[in-house]
Amino acid sequence: MDNDRESFIAFTERDDFDKDQKLNSDFYPDPKYGYSLLEICCYHGSVDCFKLLITKFKSEITKTCLQFSFLSGNADIMSECLKAVQPDKECMEYAIISHNIDFVTFLMNEHNIEIDLSNCSTYHNLQAFLVLIDHTNDINNCFLVSVCFNIPSLCEYFISLGADIKTKDDEGQNALFHAAKYNCKEITEFLISHGLDVNSKDNEGNTPLHIAATKNSKEAAKILIANGANINAKDKHKMRPLHWAANCNNLEIADLLISYEAYLNKKDDLGRTPLHYSASKNCIETLKLLIDNGVDMEATDSDGRTPLFIAAQANSKEALEILLSHHAIIQPEFSYYGLTALHFAAIGNSKICAEILLSHRDYKNAKTHGGDTPLHLAALFNSKETAELLISNKVDINATNKDMQTALYFAAEGNSKDTAEILITNGLLVMTRDKYGKTALHYAAENNCIETADLLISNAGDINANDKKGFTALHIAAQKNYKEIAFLLISHAADVNAIELKRKTPLHYAAMNNCIETVELLISNGADINAKDNKEKTPLYYALKKDRKEIAEILLSRGADQVDVQKCSLQ
Repeated sequence: MDNDRESFIAFTERDDFDKDQKLNSDFYPDPKYGYSLLEICCYHGSVDCFKLLITKFKSEITKTCLQFSFLSGNADIMSECLKAVQPDKECMEYAIISHNIDFVTFLMNEHNIEIDLSNCSTYHNLQAFLVLIDHTNDINNCFLVSVCFNIPSLCEYFISLGADIKTKDDEGQNALFHAAKYNCKEITEFLISHGLDVNSKDNEGNTPLHIAATKNSKEAAKILIANGANINAKDKHKMRPLHWAANCNNLEIADLLISYEAYLNKKDDLGRTPLHYSASKNCIETLKLLIDNGVDMEATDSDGRTPLFIAAQANSKEALEILLSHHAIIQPEFSYYGLTALHFAAIGNSKICAEILLSHRDYKNAKTHGGDTPLHLAALFNSKETAELLISNKVDINATNKDMQTALYFAAEGNSKDTAEILITNGLLVMTRDKYGKTALHYAAENNCIETADLLISNAGDINANDKKGFTALHIAAQKNYKEIAFLLISHAADVNAIELKRKTPLHYAAMNNCIETVELLISNGADINAKDNKEKTPLYYALKKDRKEIAEILLSRGADQVDVQKCSLQ
């Protein structure tokens, strides 16, 4: 970073130095991408360290090296990189970002790389834009981009060249949207004076005021409102400008909208008010503003969640504390399913919010209308940390819901292996049955949850347990063609010839449902090909009856009784 050659040499002489090491950091353009030492030198313009790496360690000059050289602007690094790599459009983008017009014109003139209009506006590079004007006939799009520079005479210039003032981009946005985006007060006035509709809508139903609310463009918003902008206009999802201001925590624009009597409690398509969005994003400033202006704190969205419940699920600690300090209701008076705020904290694995909620009220074993506790939902969503918190608070670990299911059933259904391990380690019983006679293993099989099934089996789960219809976990896996979980069950001695109440084996169900892979697996592990159910029907009979030709061929090739072929032909 500092081009300190001596310190860098000392660093390279350490025993643990790795010339091929990669650095991941939020400081650089793509945090997910690991950058080499040479690429980092190019980013910072550290020319002496760069030369050391390419001479002593023969470090590879990559495309990223060249791209970063246009950003840092070191001519020596750039020259060396150009010997190894051809420049591309990303180089042009970095040249525009650097605001070095010589780099921009070099790439355009010497390498025929076009200047991207959107980059000129995004990075506010007027010089690059002016260069582009001389090399394009795209007057309308140039007019749209010119707006961001907030120079009325520039807009007038394009209009004089014949630009259509009502032209729109691919998103259906005219110049007034762009003016709102960049908070261009003078341009907003100019465009309105030239007849652009302040309530025009883009492809998503947004008005320019929606965009101003999203970008906190207060000055542009004032002009729009003064010229008749609908302060409560709805987009395609029924979101109003105040929804967006709350969602983006744009305090100034939110305050402006409220001062013009924007609706505080109107709901969008998801049933959410602006307060829901402030709570979900932990937008403290707009949250306080809305509360101070009398917003309904108990409004519910389409899933029955109040802003408090949303904050709990999103782990919005500060928002939760503010809502609680204003006496937001914790219990599920308005929830459609009887869920409490603690249930939602469990769903979102919001441990911090769960701790706060438990300190306000002891309802760790609270049940929904269906009897589910917060621990049930922590198990379903694999909310490991929240499950540990609940257990440490002496939750009833073996609590059952109305279907007589413990949290382990939910862990099995959601393949929540980590949480299942915690539950079992803390004494939750593995071998229980729900009202349908099913064990947790049945649900793991039904949902193809291999990891959790393996855990249950290794903790003494009865692999051949039957439910009230006589189904074993293998019946279910065979019926759904879950080959991997069927293999797991068989490898742990599941009975391949187990029968349910109608005396059907797993092979019957695999044949009926055209589960080719599972049929082959069952047969290769000793399944009785000619097993008969209570109607004397074999797997081959059902395969033929349902026109499962490939299954029938497999069964016949493995010795299935051909009498069923005759039976089916007679029917």
